[in-house]
Amino acid sequence: MKKIGLLGGTFDPPHIGHMIIADDCFHALELDEVWFIPSQIPPHKNKANVSSDKRLDMVTLATENRAQFKVKDFELTRAGRSYTIDTMTMINETYPECSFYFIIGADMVEYLPHWQAIDELVQMVQFVGVQRPGYTLKTPYPVLFVDSLEMDVSSSHIRERIMANRPYEYLLPQAVYHYIKEHKLYE
Repeated sequence: MKKIGLLGGTFDPPHIGHMIIADDCFHALELDEVWFIPSQIPPHKNKANVSSDKRLDMVTLATENRAQFKVKDFELTRAGRSYTIDTMTMINETYPECSFYFIIGADMVEYLPHWQAIDELVQMVQFVGVQRPGYTLKTPYPVLFVDSLEMDVSSSHIRERIMANRPYEYLLPQAVYHYIKEHKLYE
């Protein structure tokens, strides 16, 4: 059975923290692949700052030349909020030959009690938590923990740096940095 890691998010923009987490989980759990799944409208946010097609482009650029990373647009092709329960139902039905590991940061580990249909979700997928500065990994739910480099970097922090005309180049994969510059995103 193929072991697939799932890393969802708005990726607005995708940054080196996303890449490090995906790579650490790939190796620690001996996964076959990690699928990056950009969300349309996440349940805990109002909307993304740039269009879904540009976010998809950026995630594709961030993961290019890395055979273990794939980009899946499951949530972008579905209207409305991107609930994990809907995505996991579709994925499990479409790929019954795979086992899935849903990778989340410690902020989302703490937020699990508020996820839609969480009791059903934990039966459908193995959650994997990675530490983020300022959060704990305490939860009543079954979560595997992977030791990953803690980076205090976030997409919102990068957007703020861009708007303030502060350097941000080394917080992103190079192709994403160039894409943002070329398309004048977040200015």
